[in-house]
Amino acid sequence: MYIKYSFEQLNKFCCDAFTKFGFTEDEAKKITDVLLLSDVYGIESHGMQRLVRYHKGIEKGLIHVDAKPEIVFETPVSAVIDGHDGMGQLISIEAMNIAIEKAKKTGMAVVTVKNSNHFGIAGYYAKMACDQGLVGFAMTNSEAIMVPTYARKAMLGSNPIAISMPAEPYPFFFDSSTTVVTRGKLEIYNKLSKPLPEGWALDENGKPCSDAARVLKNIVGKNGGGIVPLGGDTEPLGGHKGYGYGMLCEIFCSIFSGGLTSNHTHIGGKGGTCHGFMVIDPKVFGDADALKERFSLFLQELRDAPKAEGQERIYTHGEKEIFASADRMKNGIEVNINTVAEMKDLCDYLGMDSVEYLGDVDFSNATQSSYK
Repeated sequence: MYIKYSFEQLNKFCCDAFTKFGFTEDEAKKITDVLLLSDVYGIESHGMQRLVRYHKGIEKGLIHVDAKPEIVFETPVSAVIDGHDGMGQLISIEAMNIAIEKAKKTGMAVVTVKNSNHFGIAGYYAKMACDQGLVGFAMTNSEAIMVPTYARKAMLGSNPIAISMPAEPYPFFFDSSTTVVTRGKLEIYNKLSKPLPEGWALDENGKPCSDAARVLKNIVGKNGGGIVPLGGDTEPLGGHKGYGYGMLCEIFCSIFSGGLTSNHTHIGGKGGTCHGFMVIDPKVFGDADALKERFSLFLQELRDAPKAEGQERIYTHGEKEIFASADRMKNGIEVNINTVAEMKDLCDYLGMDSVEYLGDVDFSNATQSSYK
């Protein structure tokens, strides 16, 4: 069951909640912007349903509300930032702004981050650069959830890679984990009490597993098992390629920053998440307008390619997000009843009036709350 809320309702709820946690109004607005872009784009796994994760992170001391990111190494084209265990969104917005500023001066720049926390959808930060006419890359490691090809223990995170580049009529926007699905998808299936699709996850013995609760418990407990790489759990299916993409992300995040690799994060009361950001000014390749025109033409040629039998449309990356955004801003955002129950629990914890923010909701259809 889902309940529909307007963007304005969810925006006010999030901003007020993060302010109650101790963030400034400006910080709360930035965190909320990242969170809600996910829901507006139709990426439920990283939107409102992540609130409970941030609450638990703050409560357990993984996330330090008053932390300030610090540049610990810098050149004209690069920087390493120590996030000092702060909120991932705030650290990452600052890191990408630094990368954008450097790229405008030098043509390109790479900024890496260590000692951070979950930063939401990687695409938000790539989009920051694209909105200014630049090419943006963003990636992050995470708590280990990816089982390397032929292993039975998670060693890498979901390790998403995002890129956004200016084009007409829609910017190119690609944001994908290097695992078959993200941990957030498993959390959604767990909330819905649905079995996982075949080929998503492995149990503690390295065998296929459709029980979301079991896989999630094993991830948290470091018991073995987890989610398979893009391509699947064997080389013939191409799983080694997803495994390799995850390693590329790890290089740009934890290795370049000197931070924790995925298998060492979220241990001993420390998050330790690492991020990587890269920005390229198209001008370093000549006429930026001409480059944009060539790219836009190619994207249109992809849309106009012959359709497979029974198919009516070919999408380029970012189109669906544009359409989803228009729909949700006009017609509202659907939130799972179990996520709404978590939001009510958060209201109770923070002393907020749940009826004022959420309405008079009948929670008899809620099957669980991550707070229980």
